[in-house]
Amino acid sequence: MEIVRKKQIIKKDLKKNWFVYLLAIPVVAWFLVFCYGPMWGVLIAFKDYKPLLGFAESDWVGFKHFVDFFQGPYFWRVIKNTLLLNVWGIVFGFTAPIILALMLNEIRDGKFKKSVQTITYMPHFISLVVVCGIIHIFTADEGVVTQLIQWITGQEYTSLLGYSSFFRPIYTFSGIWQNIGWDSIIYLAAMSSIDPALYEAADIDGVGRIKKMWYITLPQITPIIVILFIFAIGGLMASGHEKIILLYNPLTYDTADVIASYVYRRGLREASLSFSTAVGLFSAVVNFALLWATNRIARRTSEVSLW
Repeated sequence: MEIVRKKQIIKKDLKKNWFVYLLAIPVVAWFLVFCYGPMWGVLIAFKDYKPLLGFAESDWVGFKHFVDFFQGPYFWRVIKNTLLLNVWGIVFGFTAPIILALMLNEIRDGKFKKSVQTITYMPHFISLVVVCGIIHIFTADEGVVTQLIQWITGQEYTSLLGYSSFFRPIYTFSGIWQNIGWDSIIYLAAMSSIDPALYEAADIDGVGRIKKMWYITLPQITPIIVILFIFAIGGLMASGHEKIILLYNPLTYDTADVIASYVYRRGLREASLSFSTAVGLFSAVVNFALLWATNRIARRTSEVSLW
């Protein structure tokens, strides 16, 4: 009887929401074809894959490529660089949009607020190649940023992208400039749903704007912050390799070479497909573990989680 009742409920739901399920079919098909279908390719990580032999004929080597990566000379370098770049991104890049959203929320002049929003949104729509070209120009021998650094430090520099110590600040703060406005949209949307009665009650009690921001606005958008923070921690072992590849060079490998760029060099340039797949699989597994652990901690401490 229970099975029959469930079938009736499903049939009724399908009949009522058939159009919604119809719209979902292309999305589900896309995930199946482009996300889940290619997952069988991870078998390459456990084989000595040769394209001419194919999957079936390539020799099975087990965890050989993982061991080679763990014992390789670049293991600690790429792990350290990946973690540090993403930690910089969380410390500065994750908090910057929140601060901008809080500041924009306090602006009462509508025209000025829209102008600031437009200016901060615009860099997000610039092609990454163009952004990296701008960075190269600004950090060249006679570039604006290079001249500013020389004026501040009193030291002579050539192109800043030739110094490994400058790579992380350049990468991080150029990313903030490009995405701070766009990333602040979700926080502004969350702030727009806050009950105005909370602010009115605070005004009656004589609470200042800073305290209202701290005791009303921030707590109300905390669930959104926690969710996005979980995603950020879940990507600690992943970096935008396109931007890194466009900016780094052998002089900055000490601080710029990350897992993604290492996989790119080994997989595409050196045709070590099995090795690069193993490294990428290792990164994905660690990211999933970090995501799961962070979600569990968030659920216990704040009662906000992805699942």
